[in-house]
Amino acid sequence: MTETGSSSTESLSAAGSLSAGSPASRPPVIELDGVRKTYRTGAFEVEALRGVNLRISEGEYIAIMGPSGSGKSTLMHILGCLDVPTTGSYRLAGEDVNQMPEEDLAEIRNRRIGFVFQQFNLLPTLSAWRNVELPLCYAGTGRAQRRARAIEALEKVGLQDRIAHRPNELSGGQQQRVAVARALVTDPALILADEPTGNLDSASTQDVLSLLNELHASGRTIVLITHEPEVAATAGRVVRIRDGDIQDDTGPGHQAGSAAGTTAGPGSASGTAARSGNTGTGNAVRGDSAPLTWEVRQ
Repeated sequence: MTETGSSSTESLSAAGSLSAGSPASRPPVIELDGVRKTYRTGAFEVEALRGVNLRISEGEYIAIMGPSGSGKSTLMHILGCLDVPTTGSYRLAGEDVNQMPEEDLAEIRNRRIGFVFQQFNLLPTLSAWRNVELPLCYAGTGRAQRRARAIEALEKVGLQDRIAHRPNELSGGQQQRVAVARALVTDPALILADEPTGNLDSASTQDVLSLLNELHASGRTIVLITHEPEVAATAGRVVRIRDGDIQDDTGPGHQAGSAAGTTAGPGSASGTAARSGNTGTGNAVRGDSAPLTWEVRQ
């Protein structure tokens, strides 16, 4: 790993240890300042994000809510280090993501951030436990340890009796729980869930939301992307985005600004107004998970 990468590791590790007090009093894990994202196709430009400012503290459960085309998925891709801002800065646990070497970003995506998507993204030919072990395969973990950790993750989401089932043998809610187990298997500090209930019925939606609540109670930072008010209401803080601009933020000390790059108060989120192009989980996720850490392990 490069010298820059080692420095990033030390800083991320320090920022990841759980602080006392409410989430609002803890150091920010995520800091966006004036983030813009522009997509260019030939002579056409679409600004998906327009000067977004956002702070998310360690241990927060935040929902980012907006209609289709509002920029919320673009924002999640940037938060997950899947894309980079066109302009502006993104600091993850105090480190400027734009300055991180690609090898460190790959490590963060694989081990420190857990992703849950609307479409499940399970490989149809693999059993549940083999789908869950995939992040560990990419990390070079040994086969026996991969299997043990995958089964443990499936037990945490209440699927210990479905470990050998393939996706087509599972309900939609069970498939999403497999996806949650896959996100958990590397013991990430941050969970990013992009419309995780979008393809689920009401009972399965409640199962997944209960899982997210339990993950939050175990100390993880949760960022939930949704367009459904009733889903967003399960989070402790709701940020509303429209036309690439944060319109409202219900967190303590937060309110939306009315001009580009303005900040309405300490830790506030604001931006510019602009146009943008079936079963219960049981004990599910226990509250005894390892402390949060942002360390990028080799």
